[in-house]
Amino acid sequence: MSHKQNAPEDREQPLMAHLLELRSRLLRAVVGILIVFIPAAFYASELYTWLSGPLLAQLPEGGSLIATGVAAPFLAPFKLAMLTAVVISLPWTLYQIWGFITPGLYAQERRLMTPLLISSTALFYLGMAFAYFVVFPVAFNFFVSFAPAGVTVATDISSYLDFVLGMFIAFGVAFELPIAIYLLVWAGMVTPRALRSYRAYVLVGAFAVGMLLTPPDVISQTLLAVPMYLLYEIGIFAAAKLVPGMREVEAQQDEQRQQGDG
Repeated sequence: MSHKQNAPEDREQPLMAHLLELRSRLLRAVVGILIVFIPAAFYASELYTWLSGPLLAQLPEGGSLIATGVAAPFLAPFKLAMLTAVVISLPWTLYQIWGFITPGLYAQERRLMTPLLISSTALFYLGMAFAYFVVFPVAFNFFVSFAPAGVTVATDISSYLDFVLGMFIAFGVAFELPIAIYLLVWAGMVTPRALRSYRAYVLVGAFAVGMLLTPPDVISQTLLAVPMYLLYEIGIFAAAKLVPGMREVEAQQDEQRQQGDG
């Protein structure tokens, strides 16, 4: 009788412990963001000047960005400082998430998650860097060069910030493709051989994604589609080499196919 009365309390205690742990992890993540945000906010104007560099370099001499909103000169750099803090503190945030979910994972899953978290973060940063140093100069040069005669290119600072943030997210997510492929193969949902057979469809799909996520010009679409396809190939190669037992699985499939043909 006593055991039955204590059973609900015994079940409730782990739940409360998990909620307290979740609250602690969230608070640590927020504190990490705030620690980075303080110096980022102090240098918010310099950050925005750096971010606008690729566009300013393509404008005619004397060209500049403009602020059409009353509070835009303050809000746009402030927003950039906050988002910069979120991006820079991303490894710390992921570490907190990792610390919360680790107790519920098997040993094999824990060994897998650590390199995946590191590589996914690095690939996201790489995608953002590719957008800033490669895509932006080419795309902005294309846009400015097509301005009609007599038209002065003067972009609003808020609109520019929204545009580049969208591009950062698009390229950052696109560069996660190898991780997605590895996880699909690791979960047994597909094999590298099957992925190779989809190459033609993936190439077409990459350009379709480029049309959806980038400005309506062939250059920006190509600069996203080509890296996406190359990352697809890298993901196949990594999955074939790193997923345990994949060669045996494909050999077994070959044997079953031969027996079926026979």
